Amino acid sequence: MINRNKSKKILLLYVLIVIAFLVFLSVMLLTVLKSRHTPSLYAIDSSKASRGSIISADGFHLATTKKLYKAIVDTRYIDPDKRELFVELFSIYSGIKPQKIKKRLAKKKGIVVLSYNVEEIQAHYLKKLASELRRFRVFKAIKNPKSGLLSVHGLSIIESGESREYPYGNLLTPIIGYPHKLENNGFTYVRGVKGLEKRWDNELSAQQDGYSRGKRDVNGYIILNKDSFTKAKINGLDIKLTIPISFQIKIERMLDAMKIELRAKEVMIAIMNSKNGNVLAMASSNRYFPKNIKRSDYPSLNSDMIEYSFEPGSVLKPITFSLLLEHKLVNPYDLVNGHNGRYRIGRKVITDEHRFDWLSAENVIVYSSNIGMAQLAQRLSGYQFNEGLKAFGFAQKSTPDLIYEKIGSIPSAKRLENEIYKATCSYGYGIRVNLMQLMRAYSVFNNNGKIVYPRIVHSFINQQGEEKKLEPLEQIQVLKSATAQRVKKILIKTVNKGTGRKAITAGLIIGGKTGTAHIVEKGRYVSKYNTAFIGFADDKKTNYTIGVVVIQPKKSQYAAQTAVPVFKKAVEIMIGDGYLKPNIVK
Repeated sequence: MINRNKSKKILLLYVLIVIAFLVFLSVMLLTVLKSRHTPSLYAIDSSKASRGSIISADGFHLATTKKLYKAIVDTRYIDPDKRELFVELFSIYSGIKPQKIKKRLAKKKGIVVLSYNVEEIQAHYLKKLASELRRFRVFKAIKNPKSGLLSVHGLSIIESGESREYPYGNLLTPIIGYPHKLENNGFTYVRGVKGLEKRWDNELSAQQDGYSRGKRDVNGYIILNKDSFTKAKINGLDIKLTIPISFQIKIERMLDAMKIELRAKEVMIAIMNSKNGNVLAMASSNRYFPKNIKRSDYPSLNSDMIEYSFEPGSVLKPITFSLLLEHKLVNPYDLVNGHNGRYRIGRKVITDEHRFDWLSAENVIVYSSNIGMAQLAQRLSGYQFNEGLKAFGFAQKSTPDLIYEKIGSIPSAKRLENEIYKATCSYGYGIRVNLMQLMRAYSVFNNNGKIVYPRIVHSFINQQGEEKKLEPLEQIQVLKSATAQRVKKILIKTVNKGTGRKAITAGLIIGGKTGTAHIVEKGRYVSKYNTAFIGFADDKKTNYTIGVVVIQPKKSQYAAQTAVPVFKKAVEIMIGDGYLKPNIVK
């Protein structure tokens, strides 16, 4: 009996041992088969590349990119007893009022975006705050229903996009242009819409985001070795301009004042080195703030220096006259009948503001005689006139550095065989141009007969600071040097004795031509005018081509009273800033 009980006990013990062993095996098997949430041996890091900046000739950043971050928190993890502490600290670090934060936290239970526009420096401090909040146990651990593990999700600061900044407000608008926002996978970036932002969008745009992957160390940092993978971040190129803002600001302020004085719709100016085409200033009185464009700004969004085409009036006369000289169809001292201020060609009656009986061919330019120019132009064939206008750059793009240029129009060679069209085109009607085309054309007279392209962009700079200058563009010989020099002398005489006298500046060589033209509305000429003065200002070392256009001035219809004073004020600013040095003999 005793042996039998002993055997039962041994059997029971054996069964328990077997059961325990099977349980152990089952647990071990389950542990092996079940997916375990072990930390990854690898780490991944990524960084977004940035859009390049637009930089002035004197090193100021006119357009820059600012990284944006968003602050996210999961409300379920905030300890109710420390909710007020979280609100107060986040308010201090973010600058958002506590009531606003509370309102956002109360909206829903779960993931809440506290701010979409956290700036880079602010993001840096908020990340430090996130670490401190964990240390003070502001966030509690919650069991994950799927894994059964405890986890804590605190405050997260995530890069969410980029914003385009214009530190100098409306400076250099509309030339600099503006961008618009796009979104890709929750990341906001910008692309150019107008001006330099659009023309050089591909160069400015971020080229490649950074990415790294490799085994991590105990702190979670990637161990860089032969097994790790790294793709370098490549930012967009910076663009350096030929325009210094210290000078541009003064020119813009002057235009603002002259717009009011002349009661004009707009005043524009361009100042360019006649020898290489580098633009020193390109400004309009009508500007806008790229970060805050209003409906009232819409008319100012276009770069009217290239996007506003108009009939130039008498500023075209020197170009017509130079073609006559080039083809040896006129002598500057030929006498031309002024017909006492009234002359008929077919059905067209041409008049002059000042009446002349006879005047020399060059004085047709000096005193701006429409009648004299209409008669001289008849010596050109339609083909010669048309090809000559093309050679001076009309009906073509004036600069490769801007976009959406309105190239205007010139009459065909066949139409220019008609004596009326030939006459009216000779003094700037029936042809449409823009300011920068006129700048190109007049550079011929101040550059020994060669035409230049206006350049606004000087170079590109990569993120290593390496600068690559743009290749100079070919200068085409439009006129013989002797012809260009002769016309230049006539333009100097026009300033000294003719319609441009108000541009005279002691110690400098000043030449140019005034122009006034009626404006067409609904197919008819109306009593509204555009005025212009295109010319040059030279000292012993430097030659500048300067062009001024005043749109619909109400003070006066005459360029001598509107465009010429703007030219003169610009020259005075150039002297003050040392770009021109008068040679005054005491």
